Amino acid sequence: MYTPSSSKPMRAATAALVLALGIATPAFALPGGGRTPQSIIDAQSDAPPQLKGVDVQEHLGELAPLETAFTDSSGKPVHLRDVLPRTRPVLLTLVYYNCPLLCNLVINEQIRTMRELGLVLGKDYEAVTVSIDPQDTPAQSLERRRRHLQSMGLPETAPWHFLTGTQENIQQLADAVGFQYTYDASTRQYVHPAVVMVLTPEGAISRYLYGTSFQAKDMKLALLEAAGGRVGTSFDRIVLTCFKYDTATRRYGFYIFGFLRIGALMVFGALASMLAYYWRRELKKGTAA
Repeated sequence: MYTPSSSKPMRAATAALVLALGIATPAFALPGGGRTPQSIIDAQSDAPPQLKGVDVQEHLGELAPLETAFTDSSGKPVHLRDVLPRTRPVLLTLVYYNCPLLCNLVINEQIRTMRELGLVLGKDYEAVTVSIDPQDTPAQSLERRRRHLQSMGLPETAPWHFLTGTQENIQQLADAVGFQYTYDASTRQYVHPAVVMVLTPEGAISRYLYGTSFQAKDMKLALLEAAGGRVGTSFDRIVLTCFKYDTATRRYGFYIFGFLRIGALMVFGALASMLAYYWRRELKKGTAA
């Protein structure tokens, strides 16, 4: 027979279950995630004339211009949507092939980091590199593509796309992703930011990774975040929950509420099992009575 005393454990378990569920429920994101890092703003204020206008305006959540036309490394006309996988996130870089230093630093560091990701190019993510110089050619794209894939020990069929285009279409892409650059006629070189952008499988801008030195953890978490749980292992998805991107440091840091959420979900599962046990036991008692 059901009695008040026999329900005490079940009431306690129910209360704990509700508490665990409240902790496990995702919180709303704080505003301001799409702001340009203050370090970039500060640097711009003291920049020499040739660096004025070189900036990154983050357009998080906005779609890249998928219908913009380019030419791939084989000389074939393509639209941006043609080289986006739609099932995997993408690393997007804007460089130019005759860059004397910065572009090489960014690409070489990207390659080094890609080797350490623990993710597979073509299986977990893809890469697209677009030249900002309309004078660059598909032949140069092909040479860069072969060289970089070879340095990673990957076949020429690996999905790292190198694109060239017209000034108009290059500018359309750059404006859409917030990549602001200028041409310095005195040196006949482009002045541009050092950044790798992470796109979702649908082509939306998910994250910006700045500088010429990347941590494999940051790039991996950015790709996992952009994929929305569609790539990586189950453990990777758990790790992602415990880390959050800090716009001030431009790094992924330990997120205590994410850790608590994982713990709460584990407690939730245990308490749900306990409640099921108590309910079954009370039902059996009622039937026996």
